[in-house]
Amino acid sequence: MEHVSVLLNETIDMLNVKDDGIYVDCTLGRGGHSSAILKRCKNGHLYAIDCDQQAIDESSERLLKIGSNFTCIHNTFENLGNILDSLGIEGVDGILLDLGVSSPQFDDEKRGFSYRMDARLDMRMNQEQELDAWKVVNEYPVSELTRIFKEYGEDPFAYKIACRIEKVREEKPIDTTLELVDVIRSALPEKVLHKKGHPAKRIFQAIRIEVNHELDQLAVVLKEGLKRLNPQGRMVVITFHSLEDRMVKNVFKEVAVPKKVDKRLPELRIEKLDYQLVNRKPVTATNEELNNNNRAHSAKLRGIERIE
Repeated sequence: MEHVSVLLNETIDMLNVKDDGIYVDCTLGRGGHSSAILKRCKNGHLYAIDCDQQAIDESSERLLKIGSNFTCIHNTFENLGNILDSLGIEGVDGILLDLGVSSPQFDDEKRGFSYRMDARLDMRMNQEQELDAWKVVNEYPVSELTRIFKEYGEDPFAYKIACRIEKVREEKPIDTTLELVDVIRSALPEKVLHKKGHPAKRIFQAIRIEVNHELDQLAVVLKEGLKRLNPQGRMVVITFHSLEDRMVKNVFKEVAVPKKVDKRLPELRIEKLDYQLVNRKPVTATNEELNNNNRAHSAKLRGIERIE
């Protein structure tokens, strides 16, 4: 399936791309957002980061058709600070994060992201790392499985599913995605199995987040990215589930929204903020986009700007 960039126009407009600016796409993927940035940034430079070498190989060809003023970097975006330091770049005019799994990764059954296609348990965005979904499912103790299912999947049956996994793997390893789906189903009450939505969705999300350290990386890149913005520079983030969106919202709020004070007390000083929110409520997909791209349903776009 062709990858369709979510909230493309809204994201590029919010990023407020300047012709001579310096921009970082921390999640290159198949180059949809990067292509749009490059078309507007003809006299500046785009740095595009991705931990998936296949994504870089495919996107580089696409970007070259637009211009040569870009650099693709095979790395994880949590290393944003080190990457910019190595390039001698102190500040940038815009940073983009399009979180989650790209369509080509999700639709490639060999990558093991999908609970609808059978494949070896993998879920690695970076194919060079050691930790994969197989190791999480077959080697993590029940306590750790329960923790990630609760924290990253917010699944009310986390402990029950973790115990079921342990019992099954005592007999033989759980090797494939559909084997894991069957184990999850066997641990759930019948009434839950008949509810709308796939019963394995939350558990697969939790395992994927654990394998790729997604929330840990996000916390690091948000903090580093804010420091690297030039005055009037913007960071925009597209999230796809509540854990990501909550983290982005809270980090942005911490630096851009004045702290609440007791109005009965005399104001000692005016709090000076270095950032301002571009939007207080997240931007979501239009009905037209939802009709054309089902994966846009859960997408939320937030932005922040450095004032000075």
